[in-house]
Amino acid sequence: MSDLNFYVKGVSETPTKFIAEARNFQIIVDEPPTLGGADHGPNPVEYLLASYAGCLNVMGHLIAQELGFSIDKLEIEVSGNLNPARLFGTSFTERAGFKQIVIKLKPQTNADRTLLEKWLEEVENRCPVNDNLSQPTPIAITL
Repeated sequence: MSDLNFYVKGVSETPTKFIAEARNFQIIVDEPPTLGGADHGPNPVEYLLASYAGCLNVMGHLIAQELGFSIDKLEIEVSGNLNPARLFGTSFTERAGFKQIVIKLKPQTNADRTLLEKWLEEVENRCPVNDNLSQPTPIAITL
């Protein structure tokens, strides 16, 4: 199978607000007032967590179907903690990103525990966002 290419572009509307376009969708990224924004949309790290949850959702349902069971409902909670000191340039002792991301998957299904453990292993193994977050991904930033 050949590679798929995904593309997002956008422009800064204010120092904290960014308007992105992905296919025919507009994505508004902003910070809450506590971080200097006007709260016109989720901030970048909230979108990262949401994209992780969205990917887990897609993979969860796809893999359940492959394994022969259905998921009636899938609740996903994703949280992460980060220290904003590096972001604000006040300290460089800790990383800028999340220290840890915690995911809680709550599938409503008739599948037994053994099958759900196999399902979870496959979801973790095949989720592209999980792979990007858990493995180094080459990044090239240019002017």
